[in-house]
Amino acid sequence: MEKTKILEKAFKAFLIFVPLSLFAEYMHSSPVVIFILASLAIIPLAKYIGESTEEISARTGPALGGLLNATFGNATELIISVFALQAGLTEMVKASITGSIIGNLLLILGMAFFIGGLGKDEQTFNTTAARASASTLFLATAAIVMPVVFVLTSENPSAATIETLSIAVSVIMAISYLASLLFSLHTHKHLYTADMAEYHARWGVKKSVAVLLVSTVVVAVMSEILVGSIEPLAESLGWTELFIGMIFIAIIGNAAEHVSAITIAVKDRMDLALQIAIGSTTQIAMFVVPVLVFMSYFFETPMNLIFTTFELACIVSAVLMVKSIIEDGKSNWFEGLQLLGTYGIMVVVSFLHP
Repeated sequence: MEKTKILEKAFKAFLIFVPLSLFAEYMHSSPVVIFILASLAIIPLAKYIGESTEEISARTGPALGGLLNATFGNATELIISVFALQAGLTEMVKASITGSIIGNLLLILGMAFFIGGLGKDEQTFNTTAARASASTLFLATAAIVMPVVFVLTSENPSAATIETLSIAVSVIMAISYLASLLFSLHTHKHLYTADMAEYHARWGVKKSVAVLLVSTVVVAVMSEILVGSIEPLAESLGWTELFIGMIFIAIIGNAAEHVSAITIAVKDRMDLALQIAIGSTTQIAMFVVPVLVFMSYFFETPMNLIFTTFELACIVSAVLMVKSIIEDGKSNWFEGLQLLGTYGIMVVVSFLHP
């Protein structure tokens, strides 16, 4: 309980970076300073978006609560990506999608397994649920891999063909995601009532809605400032869009989930820790990606689903690595270290990648 209070105070303290970011932007400070301040400002706001959504979900019941979680679960990543698309940074958006996927699977789950497993022989979780999650991950991976395979095996496909393919795959992904919501919230909701019952609301509905709306609006403002600093930051430090999107943007948007998953793993609630990491990954691939593809057509440069070979290798490696570890329904600190090691290798390669 004491650790939870300390974390709560730390997140509140980070809110000071919101006015500091606004001041730095107003004073036209260096892009490095603006990027750092805006990044730190977004972290507590992402946490409050997630917390307010949980509070509303606990009071509205599983159906509406599940829909709210689906909508706002990755709101921070979605908002940052929309501003990046508006700025024409489509490759950085795809890199951030890759970063979110490998960050959830390797960094978040790795930290949860490692820290949660310290001092214990092993931790256990539901094998059936873990395998079901892995199957959904494979579907999401196939949706990302197949468009690239099509381009590599076709003779100079036209831009129009690639756009049509991206839209078609996005529609299928979105329908599959909606079907999963129907499964968990209606036809088989009895399988998920235990998860809903574990969380007890602490805030009233009015406070929860107010926190959600204010946090979302401020995240949008901070995201615009953050995205505006990316190109001059890249020029001044010599970083690529791939590295910035895949590592920094992805970690910023998922920082609150990192803390939640690790805290829950320390309490030995590994099923919930897995749900946070893998569920968020699935949501990114099957909900956030289609939404970004559709929304990109309102901007100058539409986004397709043609990821780079390196990005695909990272995604496939992360999925296979996690699948091999969770199949037995057990985890330990060494398996967590293996996931973290894999993530570290990808960080180094993305930094050195031209």
